[in-house]
Amino acid sequence: MFSRIGRLFRGFLGLFISGLESANPEALMEAARTEFRTKMTQYNLALARMAGVAERLKGQVKMKATRAQELERRILANHRAGNMELAGTLARELQELKSDLGTDTAELKETEEAYDANLRQAKIAQREFEDKVRRVEKQLSQVKIKEAQAEAAAALSNVAFRVGDLGDTMKTVEEILSKRYEVSAGKARVARDMVDMDTVVEKENERKALEQVALAEFLASQGVQATPAAESQAPAAREIGPKE
Repeated sequence: MFSRIGRLFRGFLGLFISGLESANPEALMEAARTEFRTKMTQYNLALARMAGVAERLKGQVKMKATRAQELERRILANHRAGNMELAGTLARELQELKSDLGTDTAELKETEEAYDANLRQAKIAQREFEDKVRRVEKQLSQVKIKEAQAEAAAALSNVAFRVGDLGDTMKTVEEILSKRYEVSAGKARVARDMVDMDTVVEKENERKALEQVALAEFLASQGVQATPAAESQAPAAREIGPKE
């Protein structure tokens, strides 16, 4: 019974965590970055220890090579001087030193090769992780764009549906505006028909004729000869009164 309850609890917990992961992919990406940085830190520490071993071996090889050169000089010097016993002791020491030097050189080569290989592997892993992060970020951006497009389409669809529901109201508004337009147009036509255009034209001609007569009289009083236009219009103005 307790085992079944435990499985059920783990199932609910898994569903809850899956829901959180689905709703927060950015948090998962940040967790992946943190985990990768932690692993890379550990890897770099191991590389640092390996580099330290390589540097120590380099120092040993250099020191032993210098010691070997010094022993060779001493062996030759004692051999020339006849110190054969000392020369033999130094030769034995040189033999052991060269053996150690060969071992250290081989170990240094192996350490350097292992360090270079692990360093290349670390760089490859770094580039692969960065490429994967860029792909995931691009995919996440595309998903957000599609979700925004879907939300916009749903919103527009909802608005169009509501506009359709408002069809009767819009029809009523159109009918009201049509009636108001008809009433205004009718009033304007009545006002236009009520105006006697012949009378308006006659008054306008009379006003112009009087203006020309006044202009001719003013010019005559000033001793200025009226222009042909004024002379041609003055008789027309005199025709308004009785003929002499």
